Amino acid sequence: MAEQARSQLRLPSPKIKASPADEQLVTLPTWLWLERGAWRRASATASVPGVSVTAVARPTSVDWSMGDGGSKVCHGPGTPYRPSQASRRSSNPRKSSPDCGYTYHSSSAGQPGDAYPVSATVHWSVAWSGAGQSGTFPGLTTTSTASFRVAESQAVNTDNE
Repeated sequence: MAEQARSQLRLPSPKIKASPADEQLVTLPTWLWLERGAWRRASATASVPGVSVTAVARPTSVDWSMGDGGSKVCHGPGTPYRPSQASRRSSNPRKSSPDCGYTYHSSSAGQPGDAYPVSATVHWSVAWSGAGQSGTFPGLTTTSTASFRVAESQAVNTDNE
């Protein structure tokens, strides 16, 4: 019955969010996070008359593959970037995320679609209990993908001295 409960789990797909939202910049920290609705426990119960077993999945970490060969492991959904946070932090766009961020060191120009393929894989721990027993299952994962365009900002010196 525990296997049946596990097979009935419906885990939410992670929804990838980042700031800057449209285009990342080389050497500027990128904030990474998942929508909060995807970072919640999920449960399912299987039952027969007189006996029920419940499986509960909890998100534990996110493996980010950033498309440029780099990766990041975050032990939570990440902190959403809000413009009000920048004003509290002296409006410094170079401030890194407090818990889940990445910095690109090369442009995505020349990549397919001029963007890096990014994926976020959420790892779930799964436990079950019922009928006077309990246990754990091997973890589950859910994955989503996105494309991040990464531009390189160029400074132009017009000083003719």
